[in-house]
Order: sequence, then structure tokens, then C-alpha cells
Amino acid sequence: MSRIGKKPVALPKGVTASVEGKTVKVKGPKGELNVTLVEEIDATVDSHGVTLTPRKEMERAAQMWGLSRTLVNNLVQGVTHGFSEKLEIQGVGYRAAVLGKNLNLQLGFSHDVLYPIPAGITIATEKPTMLTVSGIDKQLVGQVAAEIRSYRPPEPYKGKGVRYAKEYVRRKEGKKK
Repeated sequence: MSRIGKKPVALPKGVTASVEGKTVKVKGPKGELNVTLVEEIDATVDSHGVTLTPRKEMERAAQMWGLSRTLVNNLVQGVTHGFSEKLEIQGVGYRAAVLGKNLNLQLGFSHDVLYPIPAGITIATEKPTMLTVSGIDKQLVGQVAAEIRSYRPPEPYKGKGVRYAKEYVRRKEGKKK
């Protein structure tokens, strides 16, 4: 039995949910999101919120129960509060700027990296070396942050590169004489 899956997903004020077949749609003040559940999980909307139950006593149903509940909970949290990820850029001359619908990254290459900002994502630069990626879809926010970081991940000798705000980079000692 899934401890997470047993709990219904509470719907705050101003949030509505509907189930159409295997698709759960959630609408709130920040927008609308949906997720398609696997065959082994059923969803119902009642007075307590969205309740997920496994169809049969199968191993896969037990495995997907908690995951499905968490995915629906992320939808509710996204349409009410949203998600954000902070990135830091470290290195001499490394900086970022938002130019229209593109993110311009100067990361020590011979050219600037232009990253097109996907729909539903907003990127803000408080300082030229601090980025905030935000949106209502948790998966998309994490994917965009990972793609930006992948252009120049932090290296272990000087720590230069793009890193998450709370990421610890293990430093190595340089060569000795």
C-alpha cells in the first residue's frame, strides 16, 4: 500500500479539477495543466479533492500509485503558486541577459549562446550572473534549468560554469610542482 497514494490531493479555493478518461485537468488562477495517468490508476474528484486508486492488486499499480498522486499534486501546486529554479553563473566574463524571447549566455566560448525561451516559461535576470527560471509546469521548469546548466556545467578546479543556486561543487586540488 502506498502511503502517499492513499492521501487525496486537496483542491484549494479557486482551483477546479476534472477527470476525462485517463486525463486529469486542473485549472487555477495561474493557468491550466493536465496529466495522463497510466492504465492501472483511476482518478475521481470528490469533496475531499482528487482521489487516486489502483484498479487491480498488481505490482505495477502499486508502483505507479504514489507517482500518479504526486504528479496530480504538482499540477495543483503549479496552478496556485508556480515553480522556480535559481541558477548562478560563475566565471570571469560569464553573464546572461534576456533579449526578447531568447536568453543570451556569454560562457567563455568564441560565440554567444542563444537559448530560445519555451512557451510557459519566464526567465528573469536579477544580476547578470543570477537567473531565475519560473513557470507553472514543474517538469518544464526543471528541464529548462538543466538545459541552461548543460551549456557549461561547473568544473571542479576553478568552479567556473552554470550551477544551481544551492548546488555544492566539489573542488579538486590543482597540479603540484
